[in-house]
Amino acid sequence: MITNEYLNRVLADVKQRDPNQPEFLQAVEEVFESLQLVVDKHPEWEKAGLIERFVEPERMVMFRVPWVDDNGVTHVNRGYRVQFNSAIGPYKGGLRFHPSVNLSVIKFLGFEQILKNSLTTLPMGGGKGGSDFDPKGKSDAEIMRFCQSFMTELYRHIGQFTDTPAGDIGVGAREVGYMFGQYKKIVDRFDGGVITGKGLTYGGSLARTEATGYGICYFSDEVLKYNGKSFEGQDVIVSGSGNVAQYCAQKVFQLGGKVIAMSDSKGYIYDPNGINLDVLFDIKQNRRARISVYADEVAGAKYVEGCANIWEVPCNIAMPCASQNEMDEEGAKKVIANGAFAVFEGANMPLTPGAINAVRGAGLLYTPGKASNAGGVATSGLEMSQNSIRMSWSFEEVDEKLHNIMKSIFQACLKASIECGHPGDMMLGANVAGFLKVAEAMMAQGVV
Repeated sequence: MITNEYLNRVLADVKQRDPNQPEFLQAVEEVFESLQLVVDKHPEWEKAGLIERFVEPERMVMFRVPWVDDNGVTHVNRGYRVQFNSAIGPYKGGLRFHPSVNLSVIKFLGFEQILKNSLTTLPMGGGKGGSDFDPKGKSDAEIMRFCQSFMTELYRHIGQFTDTPAGDIGVGAREVGYMFGQYKKIVDRFDGGVITGKGLTYGGSLARTEATGYGICYFSDEVLKYNGKSFEGQDVIVSGSGNVAQYCAQKVFQLGGKVIAMSDSKGYIYDPNGINLDVLFDIKQNRRARISVYADEVAGAKYVEGCANIWEVPCNIAMPCASQNEMDEEGAKKVIANGAFAVFEGANMPLTPGAINAVRGAGLLYTPGKASNAGGVATSGLEMSQNSIRMSWSFEEVDEKLHNIMKSIFQACLKASIECGHPGDMMLGANVAGFLKVAEAMMAQGVV
């Protein structure tokens, strides 16, 4: 419940202004519930309209993206870039290519990105973008033509000191390469820091591919240690099977856990012996096939239709790493009933409000995605640093920096939770710690 009058008034205004943006409204309300503990102590924020400015993007760009398929047929998709907040640095956030993309989704992601980037300790503001284009089933040539068309408009709005996109769902090294090539051609210069997630031969960073998945585990491991637990010997569900889920699973195994179930948008696989990552990586990275193929090739594994059903698999730790709102209240209750003691978010806002309430109400350990999956954007920031100084760090150097950043995020969240009177509440700590840094910078820079 939000009891602060100022926050309730702003929330009512946001709901009236953006009534058809459920994901964005969900993200705002969740953050406001945490912030009321600090807003009460800062009456000067209301006079300065701080919260009103915090929830309104500085700039929103929407544009058409025409492209021609291999049969010569023209298609038109919609492109987005929401530049949400630049108080602590240039806008930074990924590009998502997926049919579910709309303004609400991009705004919620950009809003979350403000706090996530603040937590990394790096000077990066919050932004997000993408398109309702679906790369699945498209040829490389079709994806190249789409990416070139997308960048032909987006290039006007980005720059290493203005806005630096990266990858997200549906945007990997292939898509980033096509977009960077088009950007370089249009502006006629090599601005390596304008986009991150690049290939290693043209300014990319070692460990960037693994960073989000590894970072989730580094952060979660700190939470487990604080509560006298570890990954050692635990059965773990990692939903999804994209880049984040793959490397989250890899690090879980390295930390002594056993991943027994993973999923894609059609269904999930269950392997009581532990997912064979060599087989999974080959299926997803080389063959770009459905996860169901795993059950055909690994003895003892089974495939079940319906990705939401993955939460019925008994586990000790659940790590949703697929997409927003993938675990609803019913799914959370299954996880709780099966004896899990922790839910660590890997995706952005993967739990519905009902699921969060159920998990927290049952006393499970819980980490919000804005803290636990911040490793990806943190390493994007490290890639920008390497581009600026024209150097490349080793995998071990980047991984060590990532590990230290995730530890510092945990400490910042823990400190904020203690100061708010709720020690160990990572959701509260992440929202408050991320916000206070941004709020201080916004107040210092005046009403802009």
